[in-house]
Amino acid sequence: MGASRRFTLLLVLAAAILSILFLTSLRDSNGSGSPATVVPAHLEPADSSILSGHAIAPKLGNATAKAELGRAAWKVLHTTFARFPVKPTKDESEALRQYVHLFQRLYPCGECAEHFGKVLAKYPPQVSSRSAAATWGCYVHNIVNKRLHKPEYDCEQIGDAYDCGCADDEKQDSAEKPVSSEQKKQAPVHQ
Repeated sequence: MGASRRFTLLLVLAAAILSILFLTSLRDSNGSGSPATVVPAHLEPADSSILSGHAIAPKLGNATAKAELGRAAWKVLHTTFARFPVKPTKDESEALRQYVHLFQRLYPCGECAEHFGKVLAKYPPQVSSRSAAATWGCYVHNIVNKRLHKPEYDCEQIGDAYDCGCADDEKQDSAEKPVSSEQKKQAPVHQ
């Protein structure tokens, strides 16, 4: 083998070793094998201004698009609350709290986002349990509906209007069973 081939082979081998060392240094400390998340310092969760700043999107002028977006957004939020752990960890609770605040800031209707931001300032997300989150979600949905002159939900029956998507074969206690298709047919269609 010629000197230039040996040099190229040595260079490739050195690059491979350095790549392995670099990737190994990115692994997280718990040994899960996945690269550690690198978050720029100005985006760390401790920076509360990210969670409470102004709405980012402009006003959404199309009333039809605004109504469709609202129905879809409430479905996402209520389903998220229905799927939230019964007894969440502190990390899970904090993740939901931040999610709700970021959902508000990034909501595609800027005017709607500003209104919801005022609701969040007065009534912060309740994230201590699935029940607390679902009840809070219903409560703030009713605040929005009242402002928009829409019918309010019976928060005792919020699960009838929004399916959690839970599989029938999941182990659940009687209070958390999915709503039957018959119950869904009887549930009010709500915006």
